[in-house]
Amino acid sequence: MTVFLTSAQRYRKVAFKSEAELESAVVAHSREIFGDSRIYVDVKKAIGAKGRTRNIPDGYLIDLSGRTPRLFVVENELAQHDVLRHIAVQILQFSLAFEAEKRLVKKILLDALQAAPEMERVCKQYIALQSLRGLDQLLELLVEDSPFSALVIIDEIPEDLESVLMKKFQFPVELLQISRFENTEGQVAHAFEPFLAELSEVNTTPTSSTSNERVSPQGTTDIDTIVVPAREDGFVETFLGEDRWWSVRIHSTMRPQIKYLAVYRIAPLSAITHIAPVKNIEPWKDSGKYVINFTEHPTEITPIPLLKNGKVKALQNLRYTSRERLLSAKSLDDIWS
Repeated sequence: MTVFLTSAQRYRKVAFKSEAELESAVVAHSREIFGDSRIYVDVKKAIGAKGRTRNIPDGYLIDLSGRTPRLFVVENELAQHDVLRHIAVQILQFSLAFEAEKRLVKKILLDALQAAPEMERVCKQYIALQSLRGLDQLLELLVEDSPFSALVIIDEIPEDLESVLMKKFQFPVELLQISRFENTEGQVAHAFEPFLAELSEVNTTPTSSTSNERVSPQGTTDIDTIVVPAREDGFVETFLGEDRWWSVRIHSTMRPQIKYLAVYRIAPLSAITHIAPVKNIEPWKDSGKYVINFTEHPTEITPIPLLKNGKVKALQNLRYTSRERLLSAKSLDDIWS
């Protein structure tokens, strides 16, 4: 049993009573979960070709964090449901229905946005920033021009769920866990890691000092490089010796974008020293992680050091960036601060 303490209360982990309660938590905390540049659209309408099985997604997530907008079809689930028979099948049905009725999906989103002034305002800000002609073009980019992507929000991620989804689907499926806690007085708290939390650390394009000048954001769709921390033995034996890096956890959404892998060698060196182009990214055993194979032997670059009193701390886990930003950096602060 998981327990967390505050200065005045003791909370214990308890199960959500229903999917509806989980959905209510998602809606209530949507801004904290998804951030200011993503919109959670809580709308439930059937999609799919007439005369065939039609499905009702729990909602949609519009991601406006980068130059290319992205849409996720959302499924809220409880872990007590069978991973393969329920969750995987549901996602497959959503993907088929989505492909069959893209026009209907656009209408559902348009109606939902026009009925919610705050969501429409955020979209219009993005439209102006990207010089789009209006909501119609934004929806065209979201639905017609982007590959199908799914987001499963679940109260507890089963051990084998990631590996099952990885093997069954070619399209991206992101997982987000939200846990429910309760104290003896019946007060409820929710615990979660914000959606694509690692990507929030990606350095953005500096904003202009002139308030009237719009600058395009650099977000998830601008990333093409991951940086992994490595001990010296792993760096020599695997990164250089095998031209690959394995047992890496990468967001499903980001996997198709990754073109390069760079290595940060931990103390005492504490610097990024090599980069390699990515040949492919494949499942690593049944771990829910990946092995990244290189197209050629890694290239040594001018070391990009960790600053002694810098804003960025020593890398403990994988980090995302772009090759352009990495190669122009003089320190880690130039990449992620």
